[in-house]
Amino acid sequence: MTHHDVPAFHVGSESFAEGQTVPPAQRSGRMRAGGQDESPQLSWSGAPAETRGYAVTMFDPDAPGRGGFWHWAVLDIPADVTSLPAGAGAEGGKLLPAGALQLKNDGGFRGYVGAAPPPGHGPHRYVVTVHALDVAASGLDERTSPASLESKLSRHTVGRATLTGIYERH
Repeated sequence: MTHHDVPAFHVGSESFAEGQTVPPAQRSGRMRAGGQDESPQLSWSGAPAETRGYAVTMFDPDAPGRGGFWHWAVLDIPADVTSLPAGAGAEGGKLLPAGALQLKNDGGFRGYVGAAPPPGHGPHRYVVTVHALDVAASGLDERTSPASLESKLSRHTVGRATLTGIYERH
């Protein structure tokens, strides 16, 4: 995945820190990894002044198969929102800001699916990205696939913040 160069800003989480192990809450129960499929708490700051909205994604580039595994994708987060509570990625999105839209993850439902690397596959990286966009509405709808999101958003991306958690199942 190639990114055009845009300024970085800061994202942090009460759920896990950069480079730390993804905790049980953010692992998958649906995919039998002993977790709760609770999306992480996120807070971000320092986005470019021209930001009009955000998108948030979580991606595992180390998943087997082509193109990695998309765990979460949220579009159309308003520019005045700079945090999401833990669990905002639940199906139905009751904790998401008004107007925000969750795409179908690679687990097949609209919402967050937790970390669940194949046992014995080694450590996987779970990359949470906050995309700062120069549009309030992405113009995309829930039929958009997360895999096509980066290319569709790239011309509107004015900043990017990332947070990476690690998880390995033995």
